[in-house]
Amino acid sequence: MYLSKEVKEKIFEKHGKSKSDTGSAEGQIALFSHRINHLSEHLKNNRKDFNTERSLVKLVGKRRSLLDYLKTKDITRYRAIVKELGLRK
Repeated sequence: MYLSKEVKEKIFEKHGKSKSDTGSAEGQIALFSHRINHLSEHLKNNRKDFNTERSLVKLVGKRRSLLDYLKTKDITRYRAIVKELGLRK
């Protein structure tokens, strides 16, 4: 499986407050970004996998809504996570 418990803990430890802090917006955005990157690579090889494509679109929407929430609540945290993950070019 591409997303094991250790990988999740590492993502939350790096972007959240701790490895058990799974509720922070930054940690969730980082996890969604990891999953989006994985699904994008899968779709490059399997372009007719429409269920995965739908899942990818839903994940992008969830990440976008979390980013919008973070932008309205705390602009410095928003700018930090966007810069850290390289979401804007």
